[in-house]
Amino acid sequence: MSEQLRVGMVGYAFMGAAHSQAWRTVNRFFDLPLSARMRVVCGRSPDGVAAAAGKLGWETHTTDWREVIDRDDVDLVDICTPGDTHAEIALAALAAGKHVMCEKPLANSVAEAREMAAAATAAQARGVRSMCGFNYRRVPAVALMQRLVAAGRIGAIRHVRAVYLQDWIVDPEFPLVWRLRKEVAGSGALGDIGAHIIDMTQFVTGQSIKSVTAMTETFVPTRPLPSASAGLSAASSSGASAARGDVTVDDAALFLARLDGGAIATYEATRFATGRKNGIRVELNGSLGSLVFDFERMNELSFYDATLPTADQGFSRILVTEPDHPYMAAWWPPGHLIGYEHSFTHEMRDLIEAIGVGKDPAPSFTDALQIQLVLDAVSRSAESTRWTDVESV
Repeated sequence: MSEQLRVGMVGYAFMGAAHSQAWRTVNRFFDLPLSARMRVVCGRSPDGVAAAAGKLGWETHTTDWREVIDRDDVDLVDICTPGDTHAEIALAALAAGKHVMCEKPLANSVAEAREMAAAATAAQARGVRSMCGFNYRRVPAVALMQRLVAAGRIGAIRHVRAVYLQDWIVDPEFPLVWRLRKEVAGSGALGDIGAHIIDMTQFVTGQSIKSVTAMTETFVPTRPLPSASAGLSAASSSGASAARGDVTVDDAALFLARLDGGAIATYEATRFATGRKNGIRVELNGSLGSLVFDFERMNELSFYDATLPTADQGFSRILVTEPDHPYMAAWWPPGHLIGYEHSFTHEMRDLIEAIGVGKDPAPSFTDALQIQLVLDAVSRSAESTRWTDVESV
């Protein structure tokens, strides 16, 4: 750790807290060429960002993201804001020669994503690195799944099944938060959680989605405005109706896909799976076996080896805690489990390693653009009710 990587982060809510945990711990468990230093965090609320800086471990704070970019003591800008701000902040940071970490999805539109990918490619020539944050590919069991597929352990992949299930907006009186507004979030369940399973399946299979046929649904078209939600009980008891606004994104998205390596796939992303809090499941069926990952058992991978004698066949449970499993050598003795937050630590580990040795991290902005093109094809297919090709990067 001969040099520092001085970080400025924009946004301090859910993702900001997860990223902060990663920046705080990554050098304490991994031997890396650079040492992360948490220089400044940015947020819109002066009181909120000051409290976040103290709680999350940042040295200073500001309410102006441009100040983060202008500072000489910031080498990398970490973007944890809603999607409508990603492009402006990332483009300014890259132009200023700062490395960029940007949460997914990369942008709110294909046009923005293309501009960001082009800027990132141009910055590479100046030694400026960028990465998009798809943390689930850094879960050790998912990384092991990718390793087994690449080694040919399940043969030619025929089927891919992926679901991401949540239920946090099942209540029709849940307020109209920013994630339910297209102008801020870009899309609903499709972009917020569907993007994750698109990235995961393409990562583990090594195949890209080339065409889709899709449907989307918005079950609750209007919701109480956030400013009105606090007084909702009083308004209901008095017979008055609270102010409501339109939900302009999808609540659920389902699609079939063809992958460029010959596999066929099904995807489902919804926020209306009652009882499911963060249920992610990916199953691969190949000519020589199958692999299954379930995030509710994130330290495990199920493996069916069809090359064994028939009497020995059956799904086996791999407990992914051995030191030769991806990332696990840095943590605890075998059998001691890790959690959700570790996926972000692994993300920052890979990013720091890439910057330190002068290589481009993955997924790149170009990789994230490809996922944006899949999201766009799904949206267009849902509108046309037809098979739709994914545009070329």
